[in-house]
Amino acid sequence: MQHVYDIDVRIPMRDGVALAANVWRLADGTGPTLLVRLPYGKDSLITASEILPNLLTLLEAGYAVVTQDCRGTNRSEGEFVPHMADRADGEDTLAWIVDQPWSDGTVGMYGASYLGMVQWEAAATGSPALRAIAPSLTSIDNYEAPWYSAGGALSLSLVTLWSALMYAADAQRSLAAGTGSPAQVQELVAALLAPEPLNDVLPTAEVPVLAAYGKWWNDWMSHPAHDGFWDAIELTSELKNVTAPALNIGGWYDLYIGQTVRTFTAARENAGTAQAREGQRLVIGPWEHESARGVYPDRSFGPMASVRMMGLNELYVKFFDRWVRGDTSALDGVAPVKIFVMGIDQWRDEQDWPLPDTTWTDFHLGSAGHANTADGDGVLTTEPAAVAGHDTYLYDPRRPVPTAGGACLPTTPGFCGPVDQRTVAGREDVLCFTGPVLEEPVEVTGPVSLTLFVSSSAVDTDFTAKLVDVFPDGKAINLCDGILRARYRNSRAREELMKPGEVYEITVDLTATSNVFLPGHRIRLDVSSSNFPRYDRNTNTGGVIARETEEQMIPAINHIHHGPDHPSRLVLPIIDRKKQ
Repeated sequence: MQHVYDIDVRIPMRDGVALAANVWRLADGTGPTLLVRLPYGKDSLITASEILPNLLTLLEAGYAVVTQDCRGTNRSEGEFVPHMADRADGEDTLAWIVDQPWSDGTVGMYGASYLGMVQWEAAATGSPALRAIAPSLTSIDNYEAPWYSAGGALSLSLVTLWSALMYAADAQRSLAAGTGSPAQVQELVAALLAPEPLNDVLPTAEVPVLAAYGKWWNDWMSHPAHDGFWDAIELTSELKNVTAPALNIGGWYDLYIGQTVRTFTAARENAGTAQAREGQRLVIGPWEHESARGVYPDRSFGPMASVRMMGLNELYVKFFDRWVRGDTSALDGVAPVKIFVMGIDQWRDEQDWPLPDTTWTDFHLGSAGHANTADGDGVLTTEPAAVAGHDTYLYDPRRPVPTAGGACLPTTPGFCGPVDQRTVAGREDVLCFTGPVLEEPVEVTGPVSLTLFVSSSAVDTDFTAKLVDVFPDGKAINLCDGILRARYRNSRAREELMKPGEVYEITVDLTATSNVFLPGHRIRLDVSSSNFPRYDRNTNTGGVIARETEEQMIPAINHIHHGPDHPSRLVLPIIDRKKQ
């Protein structure tokens, strides 16, 4: 099948700004089109993330493909401000495609991360031309992921790195146009190449290289709560306008995993048409944000873990053939949910999420008061604790618990994904609650949460939690985790400081996982108050954290209470199909 390749086609927007696109169109006749909108340079898409479909495969399947630079990026006109123009620009681009002589009037979209966000923006317009989307590693809530956590902590290492990336590209554009500063470009590029020191600067809001460039940095630092600023660019309430089915793709170690599964379930319930609701699909592999191979220094999930081996490329074509081209048999025999179950390292088809046969099981925290470190006396048991007690640790924001893997960007070697936790679990400010050695396999698949009864010497502090699989040789591999900023314990939109010494019930969202804890392994929960630099450090003062200096930081003495009156418990989604 022959295509014609047009470079830098100018697509007019409603306000007169022209956006640049590369177009692979059919040489003869009309056909369906797939659109990708990205802020990183449309010419780079050919060598983009391995989680995206192969461009040549899409062309050979008979699709035209349009890749477009978002407003104010690469060769497109205008100014780039994250999320602000993507809805209107997406709608206008869809209208332009439909009006082309090589288009049959049907369009699909695909892309990862920010490229996924713009798909939901376009879908929220309800454009009848948009028949399907395939967003991967992404979110419809632009507060809760990526820029802040579900618990209200700033996603520090991501925000600094991504802002440095986009500012450097913007400064280079300005320089090429004759209006920029060579010194500023050099400073931003240096920050991008070595972003780790940016995370250490205090106050966070005043990181010189980023604060000096301005644009969205100050807005994000000035809105730490999920307030009206974020509501204006969130799409959860706009799902009622979505008429396009979505192929939702995520990774257990991706920074968007919580939003990936929540978006799937929310769209299944609230999308605007029965077709959009019933057409939702979900795929989750043992992947992180920049790699979809399932191979890490501390844990490999086997040869079948990669996107290539599980056939994701082929699934893209089947999905678009079904919903864009209208081939009603294209997805025959393909389950609506496909997940990789870690531990047994196998792919499995499911019919829904959470799995319908889930048994939500409480694992109660207990100790004799010395759960500090993995060598402490903290226990996890399915029987409620009979004796009241508490564990205590000192959280000093000047000495935070370092990030060791998890759902974050790999800005340093071994920084993301499954990482042996033995080093951080040896710290006195980490509480470890460990279950008995398992005699039978235990499968945990679904959303994970932690209910804690806490008190503190401070008016505000953070509480972190991490689910860990402890191997027989002592290796401890993290599965999922979460953080809650105590001031947001009742609402992400409204702050409520604590009274020192008073006990509060809180819930920490650990997102989701799928793992079989094998015989000989142990289930462990790690609790602390920092995960730096993945998240910013709580200064414990109750003030505006992003504006505070190191001198203003104060230590917090934090307590985790457990027992009959304070039933702190880890809630795990247990799947037991031996009984069926």
